[in-house]
Amino acid sequence: MNYWLMKSEPDVFGIDHLIAMPNKTEHWDGVRNYQARNMMRDDMKKGDLVFFYHSNCKVPGIVGIMQVVKESYPDFTSWNPESKYYDPKSTEENPRWFMVDVKFKRKLKRTISLNELKEMPGLEQMALIRRGNRLSIMPVKKQEWDTILEFE
Repeated sequence: MNYWLMKSEPDVFGIDHLIAMPNKTEHWDGVRNYQARNMMRDDMKKGDLVFFYHSNCKVPGIVGIMQVVKESYPDFTSWNPESKYYDPKSTEENPRWFMVDVKFKRKLKRTISLNELKEMPGLEQMALIRRGNRLSIMPVKKQEWDTILEFE
């Protein structure tokens, strides 16, 4: 099993939005970075666990856990000219962007803030902590996953 962290702005699509979806499941669309797309397309597998991270808000941090329930498939929002994620170079015949389906597992007992994560021993090499890493999807090592949950 792999572990991941996926970022979303809580006012755009937060953990409560996911909880409100049918079966507490939704596709994770709109990824428009090639490195993040490649991880989602090539490495995310059904059953992988994911930290839900609220970004670009007053207290950015990890708020919950999701699980990948459907492996990558073409992001159909890229084909819709009405979508903010439209990409005219992506077609059904030659899709450029991909998404996975995630299911809500649980909220954390409390938000674990980015500031807290930066101070936790053992997370110094975590992708989220490294300067300049602004990807919306990043891998999490098992040891990092366990360390974070100990502070819940």
